[in-house]
Amino acid sequence: MTSNTVLYETEDNIATVTLNRPERLNALNDELVTELYQVMQQADQDREVRIIILTGAGRGFCAGGDIHGFNNLVPEQLIVKNPTLFNMNIRADYQTRHAYLPSLRKPVIGMVNGPAAGLGLLYALGCDIRFAADSALFTTAFAKRGLAAEFGMSWLLPRVVGHANAMDLLLSARTIGAEEALQLGLVNRIISPERLREETLAYAREMVTWCSPTAMRHIKQQTWDTPFQSLQESVRDANQIMLQTNRSPDFAEGTASFHEKRPPNFAPID
Repeated sequence: MTSNTVLYETEDNIATVTLNRPERLNALNDELVTELYQVMQQADQDREVRIIILTGAGRGFCAGGDIHGFNNLVPEQLIVKNPTLFNMNIRADYQTRHAYLPSLRKPVIGMVNGPAAGLGLLYALGCDIRFAADSALFTTAFAKRGLAAEFGMSWLLPRVVGHANAMDLLLSARTIGAEEALQLGLVNRIISPERLREETLAYAREMVTWCSPTAMRHIKQQTWDTPFQSLQESVRDANQIMLQTNRSPDFAEGTASFHEKRPPNFAPID
């Protein structure tokens, strides 16, 4: 699928979703927000896709909200306007306008190729894994624009970098580079810009080759649900899931492939 503001391509069971407003550093407007949601749902429903990569065209990942792109809405409409449909099978917390990436069944790798600011940083935080170019920059931006931390940033950021570091980044709205982002745990890996795509795809291919899509789906949901659970609740849910996975064809195939020293042949998510 190719749209005006989002590019979509698949190869080797990997979907690459690219924000495509390079002249605006991929700043978000209504069209991009809506099309990104639609493309992400397409990737999540595609049985051939096992991993999703989110990145930006040109020299930026996402510069945040485009001031001019949202001018047709008053603030109250921005808060309630939501492209998602309410789904009783998905935690309501992850069915909001800019914080739905955790609800996707498949791992999302953020390939941060350049600046990630404001809402752009929020989308990066919604990814399960983040690889960044060593030239990438990160900022919450909100305080310097006279804004509150928007759309769940104050919930997501502390869970990635810790409370003290989140307060630093939110209150100062300072810009940090990739090295500091790595030290804070904001990104998993930093890579030279010329090798970022190659190494991110190689990592994704390893997951495609060796990891069960169903197991990754369960693990992703478990990990994103944990902030809402006690340890007892987490263990209880894990035990219930174990009953399913221990009897699944994927467990039998994973065990057989280990003993036979070959790549497993796991089934896609239905």
